[in-house]
Amino acid sequence: MNVTKNRLRGVEWLPLTLAHDLRSPSKRIALAVVIASCYFSGQATSQPKQSKIDSADRLFQAGKFAHAGKLYSRIATQNPKDYSAILQSGRIALLSNRLDDAQKWLERAIILQPGDADAKVMLAEVFYRRDDFQKAVASLKGVDVSNNKLVASQYPTLNVAKLESFTSQTPYELHGNGESTRLKFLKTDPLPVVSVRVNGGDEVTFFIDTGGSEVTLDTDFGRELGVPRFGTVQGTFSGGQHADVQQGRIDSLTVSDWTIKNLPIAMLPLRQLSKDFGVKQIDGVIGTNLLYHFLATMDYPHGELVLRRKTAKSLEEFAATSSGKRVVVRFWIASDHFVVGWGSVETLPPALLFVDTGLQGAGVKLAESVIKEAGIKLEEDKTSEGAGGGGKLKIVPYTVRQLSFGGIREDNVPGLYDGPFPWEYSFGFHLAGMVGHDFFKPYAVTFDFKNMQIFLHRSSDVALGRRLTLCR
Repeated sequence: MNVTKNRLRGVEWLPLTLAHDLRSPSKRIALAVVIASCYFSGQATSQPKQSKIDSADRLFQAGKFAHAGKLYSRIATQNPKDYSAILQSGRIALLSNRLDDAQKWLERAIILQPGDADAKVMLAEVFYRRDDFQKAVASLKGVDVSNNKLVASQYPTLNVAKLESFTSQTPYELHGNGESTRLKFLKTDPLPVVSVRVNGGDEVTFFIDTGGSEVTLDTDFGRELGVPRFGTVQGTFSGGQHADVQQGRIDSLTVSDWTIKNLPIAMLPLRQLSKDFGVKQIDGVIGTNLLYHFLATMDYPHGELVLRRKTAKSLEEFAATSSGKRVVVRFWIASDHFVVGWGSVETLPPALLFVDTGLQGAGVKLAESVIKEAGIKLEEDKTSEGAGGGGKLKIVPYTVRQLSFGGIREDNVPGLYDGPFPWEYSFGFHLAGMVGHDFFKPYAVTFDFKNMQIFLHRSSDVALGRRLTLCR
């Protein structure tokens, strides 16, 4: 058995082919520890120190980021030259969107090992999230971005030519009056669809998808607009499919009575999805990276997207005006846009789940290993064909008898299997699957990226066709 080490992520974890065979979380973690121990056994390090590193790595692999971060920080305090502990401290701060802390740790890591690219790439992501694209470019100096595996797999938005094109401009510059704006859904199903304007043109139809990163245009639509192009990256989509994603930028996006100027974008064929949405033409997607710049609410019961300025005042006003039962879920940002939070599937132990509101026609999609471990049966006799960003898919439905996300639990949640779940081990910790459209539809879902929490608020007049309870 040839078990390789993932040097990109700073911790040892199992390659996908082996990890799929491990159905028990305890087995996954135990074997990862054995592998890590084998690797470190040849290093010149003391046993007590090694034990602490192993413990921190186990915590990280299990998604216990706060506990892992404290242990890595303690190791780094005791040994200021421990690159692995310092790099991991920076990685966890970035996951938690504590950008000042992340910058501090990652700059320390670069001083220790200036030839290693990982810290430079993650530091560039820190500046990207601050909309300081020129510092992001400077952080990538000496990195072969086009061939860097960490950029390709987790941070494809770090396209140097695209970022450099924003010199003397403020990305995501907001123009508009008031503290908030509201954009009505044209349709809520199969996904929320809205009308926007690109570069001041006519109204076009976009859908909203937290499974996407930057605003994305249909390839032909981008060509019609004369959008500048900055190369191509390979995107990963449902079922493990891949497709080329072109990089570009637009001058403006008008959302209701607000206009956001100077936006980085991606482009891929989207008009092929128009029939599935029941609209004349889909021209684009609003993804997580736009929502990140606001206190954003996808209000499914009232059929609207609400964007509030990302200020303490807006959060106070939001908290004061919301009423009824409200559940708060803490989250982290993996890669350049993966919003992940704790949930549970059936009677399995808690696991991290990806918040993908763009999961169409289901409330959940689980990794195959989780489906097997939970004893969930695929309904092969109901197999159908669907389309994703990478092309045609074979879709097999199933039902999850009980699914929780944060403090919310729903019974008999529709799920779908469309092939491998490609992100199960992509980030050095285990993702059990994703929570999608049908799960969130009864709620107004608010993303607070400043404090890294999701608010799930259910209007009292919303009738549900299935039992819904608050977890105790």
